[in-house]
Amino acid sequence: MKRQLTITAEPINEPALMVQRAMSDGMGAVVYFAGVVRGTEGDAAIKAIEYEAFQKMAEHQFGLLFNEMEKRWPVESIRVVHRVGVVKVNEPSLWVEVVAPHRGEAFEACQWLIDEMKRVVPIWKKPLA
Repeated sequence: MKRQLTITAEPINEPALMVQRAMSDGMGAVVYFAGVVRGTEGDAAIKAIEYEAFQKMAEHQFGLLFNEMEKRWPVESIRVVHRVGVVKVNEPSLWVEVVAPHRGEAFEACQWLIDEMKRVVPIWKKPLA
């Protein structure tokens, strides 16, 4: 399985990421997910979220998640971009691409990865009013 992880303070350029996609002829599904900062956190209005990561541990945890994905689904490739620093409302803070033979596998693997990432990867957020 091809793996690409980027943790960056730079804005996520979704069109550029989509153009860079590489997949073999046997793959029939590409799932993209963009996690976008909402204008509220709980009941409070916010203008942005500040993300902070323990970089080395985050990379390690993503590696473990990618290993587990490879055991569970026939995923050909996974690309993840996560922002750190201040991300304004309506901007993406997370972008995920999963390439698999079929849509069910791609959707399931993508959702699992996002759920597990939120649970175990040391990236923290602080809402900014």
